[in-house]
Amino acid sequence: MTVGRGEVFGFLGPNGAGKTTAVKLLLGLARPTSGRGTVLGRPLGDRRARRRIGYLPELFRYQPWLRAREVLALHCELAQLARNRWPEEIDESLGLVGLADRADDPVGAFSKGMQQRLGLGLALLGRPDLVVLDEPTSALDPVGRSDVRAIIRTVRDRGTAVFLNSHLLTEVERVCDRVAVVDRGRVLAAGKLDELLGEPAVRIRATGLDAAAVAALEKFGPLRRDGDWLSIQPIDPAVAAIVAGGGRVHAVEAGRSSLEDRFLALLAEGSAAPAAQPSRGNP
Repeated sequence: MTVGRGEVFGFLGPNGAGKTTAVKLLLGLARPTSGRGTVLGRPLGDRRARRRIGYLPELFRYQPWLRAREVLALHCELAQLARNRWPEEIDESLGLVGLADRADDPVGAFSKGMQQRLGLGLALLGRPDLVVLDEPTSALDPVGRSDVRAIIRTVRDRGTAVFLNSHLLTEVERVCDRVAVVDRGRVLAAGKLDELLGEPAVRIRATGLDAAAVAALEKFGPLRRDGDWLSIQPIDPAVAAIVAGGGRVHAVEAGRSSLEDRFLALLAEGSAAPAAQPSRGNP
């Protein structure tokens, strides 16, 4: 698995797939028992590489008695940024995450969503070359999620790689350039979204079809069913076959597989495969 500079990379998988372990390896918080990888051209855990990484964990707590500006100043010191850069770095981070007007408010008075924004600001201090975000929009409302997507794109456009671990597949679909789906320590698929989701399909709402008539539609290509809705490609022969099979067509919509559909299909395909053994790779 390879992540390039200046791209947003979505890291997806069910609970227990190995995502947290992979993130800990990338950050140098855990050591591999076998295999190898590099981060920013350095071996996993290298101190020089770690200085160039920003990280937003899924679970975090900041000192409630400190003001937002003070929390950022503390992390400037922990990151060993030159002190004369602190004011500029703090103001830039607060402005980027929409907290400039709350810079002098105590963190204890922040909502969970505001604390999530603050955590994102901490991850962006010092303009890191790689930002690892673990569920960055989980506590945000729709407006907040839209703002975070805009922030991620801004960070990407200035050449930073963003490694995004999230269960919100619709968010991943909107912001990521490439994704990887992992399960039980194995990469099931990786690539651009267009490559993973395939050609556009058609959604047809039809009733009156028995099991044999639905099965007959599979000759036209992969078929997915959700209640009365069928997703299939191509359209003309499928509609004709539905009518010939005694069904009634109520609606036809253009579309394609969602990332959630593809995610579930990959997990189903991989469930019969044996669990991965330790191997050499390139995270």
